[in-house]
Amino acid sequence: MTVGIVGLGLIGGSFAKAYHAAGWNVYALDINRTMLDFAMLAGAVDDELTVGNLSLCDLLLITTYPQAAAEYLKEQAPNIAKHTVVIDCLGTKKKICELGFSLAKKYGFLYVGGHPMAGTHNSGFKYAKENLFRGAPMVLVPPEFDSMDMLDDLKTLLEPAGFGSFSVTTAEEHDRIIGFTSQMPHILSNAFIKSPTAQGHKGFSAGSYKDLTRVAWLNPSMWAELFLENRENLLDELDFYIASLQSYRDAIYKQDEETLCALLDEGRKRKKEIDG
Repeated sequence: MTVGIVGLGLIGGSFAKAYHAAGWNVYALDINRTMLDFAMLAGAVDDELTVGNLSLCDLLLITTYPQAAAEYLKEQAPNIAKHTVVIDCLGTKKKICELGFSLAKKYGFLYVGGHPMAGTHNSGFKYAKENLFRGAPMVLVPPEFDSMDMLDDLKTLLEPAGFGSFSVTTAEEHDRIIGFTSQMPHILSNAFIKSPTAQGHKGFSAGSYKDLTRVAWLNPSMWAELFLENRENLLDELDFYIASLQSYRDAIYKQDEETLCALLDEGRKRKKEIDG
């Protein structure tokens, strides 16, 4: 079996290591030629992914930024074989799936949106791990929802990554939820750490500080592109959060302990209700 991987950052590099360890042939492409050479030297990649060997791939994983993924699909769709399954692994789904489904219909291959729910605050191939996805959820956005055979085939193709569970949804629902579960925490963390008080946190900070600020250490260009791709959903979440913060601020400013307790208790109950 052969997998092609477009992009050798944390996600693409981890896929390369996992599939190579599972005995697959791994072809890869990266905008940074030095990184590709290093990945081959490290034994995670067997050869460069080219127009000549693209048609040999049973699976093609696209793990680049949204704009680069769209450009690659537009350019290479005519060269993708009908037996190849293409899965993008971007953090947003609506725009890339609209393009992917359209090109797949035109050229006869299967295209599926995907989002591996795993990662770290570090980026780049040097942080890639063979077991990054082991036990993690994988979100799938298929072109149709009534084919169990298709889903079984997808699970088989993704087996080397070691995902623990699979969720199936629409591109629109994915982007709505991911705006809350992934994109908002990165914005909140990144904004929170800008407080002047943060300079003196050493010796005064514990788990809550570390948990809240971990993802402030992000890849600015990638996340900015993802935020703008999901602009409407993210603005809705930001507006709600800002209004919620204002309620807390008002209660503290007015020294309204009763309202403040009610707000805090509401959040505590909400957490219990949602997560158990």
